[in-house]
Amino acid sequence: MRILLVEDDRLLGDGLQAGLRMAGFAADWVRSAEAAQSALALERFAAVVLDLGLPGQDGFSLLAALRERHDLTPVLILTARDAVADKVGGLDLGADDYIVKPVDLDELAARLRAAIRRSGGRASGLIRHQGVELDPAARRVSLHGAEVTLTSREFDLLYLLLSQAGTVLSRRALEEQLYSWDEGAESNTLEVHIHHLRRKLGATLIRTVRGAGYTVPA
Repeated sequence: MRILLVEDDRLLGDGLQAGLRMAGFAADWVRSAEAAQSALALERFAAVVLDLGLPGQDGFSLLAALRERHDLTPVLILTARDAVADKVGGLDLGADDYIVKPVDLDELAARLRAAIRRSGGRASGLIRHQGVELDPAARRVSLHGAEVTLTSREFDLLYLLLSQAGTVLSRRALEEQLYSWDEGAESNTLEVHIHHLRRKLGATLIRTVRGAGYTVPA
């Protein structure tokens, strides 16, 4: 899942981006609210990790602007500000979570998964569909109880399709969620991953909708 990290501290931002990628997220990083506004206006992200103390426009202003235009992207505030008034203000403004630095990267990843899960209307972390069970936290997949080995990209693609079962997702929509700005996808990469998933999990799990994209039937 693709995450936008908004953090002006270069050392911290670099570490957070690397940690999020190790946790399985495609993480893009910007250093100002203005750059985040541009990114969010042009592309879709599963969630935003937002610092408050940004140069120029602060994080609260960015969050307010997002909610004013009815952008429901989950936002997790990650800040050094630990005052109760800041926490209350951020949550009331529309943040999905408020986390005080420093944060353990495993905890941040778990909070991101929870926020994304809630935004998709799912209560459980596990996704079960037609004998397939996917565990986002452990990044494990099984078919009728037998573990199936997937590459990291195959797992991410399957997660996207299963979490939106019944919805046709275009090639562009899938690639936007799978790849960050500095990760290029070759022209047939997505089709190769789809082919491998069908071979490992059954030919009928993922359906091609000609001219539209791919779907896992609900």
